[in-house]
Amino acid sequence: MGYVLGVDVGTTFTAAAVWRGGRVEVVPLGNHAAAIPSLVFLRDDGGVLVGDVAERRGLGEPSRLAREFKRRLGDTAPIMLDRTPFSADRLLGLLLRAVVVDVVERQGGVADVVVVTHPANWGEYKLDLLRQAVVLAGVPGALLLSEPVAAALQFAAGARVEVGEVVAVYDLGGGTFDAAVLRKSVGGFEVLGRGHGIERLGGIDFDEAVLTHVRGVVGDVIGGLDAGDVGVRAAFARLRAECVLAKESLSADSDASVSVLLPNVQMQVRITRVEFEDMIRPILRETVECVRRAVDAAGVGLGEVKVVLLAGGSSRIPLVADMVRGELGRPVVSDVHPKHSVAMGAARYGAGVLAANAPSTPATAPAPPAPAPRPAPPAPVPAVAAAATPPAPAAVSKAVV
Repeated sequence: MGYVLGVDVGTTFTAAAVWRGGRVEVVPLGNHAAAIPSLVFLRDDGGVLVGDVAERRGLGEPSRLAREFKRRLGDTAPIMLDRTPFSADRLLGLLLRAVVVDVVERQGGVADVVVVTHPANWGEYKLDLLRQAVVLAGVPGALLLSEPVAAALQFAAGARVEVGEVVAVYDLGGGTFDAAVLRKSVGGFEVLGRGHGIERLGGIDFDEAVLTHVRGVVGDVIGGLDAGDVGVRAAFARLRAECVLAKESLSADSDASVSVLLPNVQMQVRITRVEFEDMIRPILRETVECVRRAVDAAGVGLGEVKVVLLAGGSSRIPLVADMVRGELGRPVVSDVHPKHSVAMGAARYGAGVLAANAPSTPATAPAPPAPAPRPAPPAPVPAVAAAATPPAPAAVSKAVV
């Protein structure tokens, strides 16, 4: 029996889901969680590691670790790993390829359809770069789908949405924010107006807010450290990881502590949820205004929006739901798995495409939002082809994720 693969390559995390036998399931890519960090580590031999393994190796050699490269897509300045230049689309392709290799091995064969998601506000230039990354990943026939549409498809699978009803999607991920307004149609969802987004706004910025708070408590001692020292860089990478853990803890607890273990200072820095919310409130207000603009562009009134769907891992912060509900005056719902909802919706979309192009087979998934041509069968995953600039690293090991 064949399957459909949906992949959400996010700024900070990457998730995958498969549709098989009428069911959609998240693929456990990581060692401790289903999603893996969107990281690429360059080994000494030119090969690469991704995900959890890359994160561990990067603690000791941070100059070889690439992070947040999705934000750099379209930037002509190369991303340097050690002394080797990489483009953002190449790094995306390497990460995506590792995910495809892992899923192919788990499922016992290539997918019938592969769907890769992207922010709603990406124009043709960035979409073309994403297509190049998809080719590098060994799946040139993959379909592209906007992240808000994928989130809406996953939401509609578990909630009753009538034809003609309007849903707004608030997608707050690790590095980008997307807002889109969609109307339920017979075949899926129709995007109203155009998607709006904020290119550089997400959980990374909240991590930075926590780090800024820690710097303020610790004082000027951090500024006096030698940034070129390998030990200092590794210690600072661990401090950033501590800030991320503290941020995540504050979604469930009223306070958290950050362990500062730098060469010249060792201490615990406490941060309360109230302090954290005060830090991020101005940022969240920007996202709410972005939703308003998306609603205006859709040509509908806020009163016509049945519900605002919260998607993306950063939407789990309690203040997000409070502000969206309070400032927009509309009901708010959160996906059960906000970190995986986009990948799951992408798999559902691919299943709809497959069913629409196989009329003799009873449909088992919602039809896609718009008619789409039958994609070329995904190619087997070959070794990464060499490129003129930069030189290609060795093939990704199957153990990379």
